[in-house]
Amino acid sequence: MSAYNGIPATELQDVTWQKSRRSNSRGNCVEMARLSNGSIAVRNSRFPDGPALVYTQAEIDALILGAKDGDFDNLLS
Repeated sequence: MSAYNGIPATELQDVTWQKSRRSNSRGNCVEMARLSNGSIAVRNSRFPDGPALVYTQAEIDALILGAKDGDFDNLLS
């Protein structure tokens, strides 16, 4: 099976979903999982059966490093 953007998260077999340690008890968090081809799937933890977005490792690196650098601080409430 080839993963694609919008794939139902339930169709991604043999993956381990990971939440941030900052996730709260109300489930307000995204989850990520590494796929067998090296890409990363992202889903909404409140809708675990919903769609997953699939990103390359380079795209995830840019997001995480940008967040660490404060590029998205303007989005914090």
